[in-house]
Amino acid sequence: MRQDALSIFQAGIAAADPYRAVKRHLEPALFDGYAKVHLIAFGKAACAMAQAAQDIIPAGKLAGKGIAVTNYENVSNVDNVDVIGAGHPLPDAAGLEAAQRIAERVQLAQQNELVLVLVSGGGSALIPYPAGQISLQEKIATTDLLLASGATINQINCVRKHLSHLKGGGLAKLAAPAHLHAFILSDVLGDDLSAIASGPTVADDTTYADAIGVLQAKGIWQQVPDTARQHLQQGQLGAIAETPKPGDDIFKATGHTLVGSNTISVNAMLEAARKLGYETNLYSEHLTGEAKAEAEKWLSYAKALPVNKPLALLAGGETTVTLNGNGRGGRNQEMALAFAIAAEQQGLSGDWVFLSGGTDGRDGPTDAAGGIVDPNTLKRMKQAGINPTELLENNDSYSALKTSGDLVMTGATGTNVADLQILLIRPFLNKKGHG
Repeated sequence: MRQDALSIFQAGIAAADPYRAVKRHLEPALFDGYAKVHLIAFGKAACAMAQAAQDIIPAGKLAGKGIAVTNYENVSNVDNVDVIGAGHPLPDAAGLEAAQRIAERVQLAQQNELVLVLVSGGGSALIPYPAGQISLQEKIATTDLLLASGATINQINCVRKHLSHLKGGGLAKLAAPAHLHAFILSDVLGDDLSAIASGPTVADDTTYADAIGVLQAKGIWQQVPDTARQHLQQGQLGAIAETPKPGDDIFKATGHTLVGSNTISVNAMLEAARKLGYETNLYSEHLTGEAKAEAEKWLSYAKALPVNKPLALLAGGETTVTLNGNGRGGRNQEMALAFAIAAEQQGLSGDWVFLSGGTDGRDGPTDAAGGIVDPNTLKRMKQAGINPTELLENNDSYSALKTSGDLVMTGATGTNVADLQILLIRPFLNKKGHG
């Protein structure tokens, strides 16, 4: 069953293969009528997406070398493209320099030229370009506060857009009057284009006032660095221009194509589970909320189901973790550990395996994609002399799952369409082999 869960998870990752996703959607006809094409890619899937575009862009149309920015683990050579490794999840100086290069390049584009932008998850961190007098360290500090507060991805993006040159439509603004078309691999539930990589090529309907409201609601406004606070306040007063809004003229020459998403990956998992002989149940295609609480809800739902044959409950989503301790882990590892604890406390019958993993292969600041647990997980932890509940309370799911051999290790996958969850249950077999 553990092997089944891992193969179903891999089917979900494969469905988000960025090279194939771009190849499926990018038609050579897109380039008709343009003198030159400026190729820009950023995100965890930037290299594969750029290679696919390179294979399709007509010879001689590329305006100089393309630029691709990705996390260090996903760096690979791409023909006629300068590939730049940068920091993720924490932005770094290499990402700032790359963002500045992208800004310079798109500003060179002319009216009869096309800026082809390939966007994938992780783009927010990989091309940081702080606005005004804000330093990179001050922007990182603000993002850290948001992450630790349990803010949702939309709340985090609202703030980031108003502290950035490129996010929230900033890239589209710099590209005008050239035409811009973005091919987007979505890591955001519901595929809100303004949220993916903080929406550098689409209109932003949030405001400086909204950004301040998020920070105040999370109780971290006073901890935000002074320069960032002053920038947001100046924006609220109208002293700094707002991000481009829906209806702005710059978007008349802007187009978008969604090439991959969490939903596509969940559907691939459903198909893979059926092929392995499981009856399938879509538990949620928009799983959000606190990871620990959601694990307990999963457990309650599963307990109420009659299990007469092998059953696969599947979900896609992106939960959050509010940090109360100083341990290591990510939302997927935390959910897996919380599920194992809840299953023991509430008594989940049948043989079962639960997996929660990030499609990018990186869960939080760890080298694991997530966790995979079963009825013996806690036994293995206790035999090793650790207390799983204490580690969960310290947000130290990584240590707990490493001790029990329950980390999911895929390495960097080169894609990112949020997280996937799998719960497999089989009825207990009696001595005659019948359920």
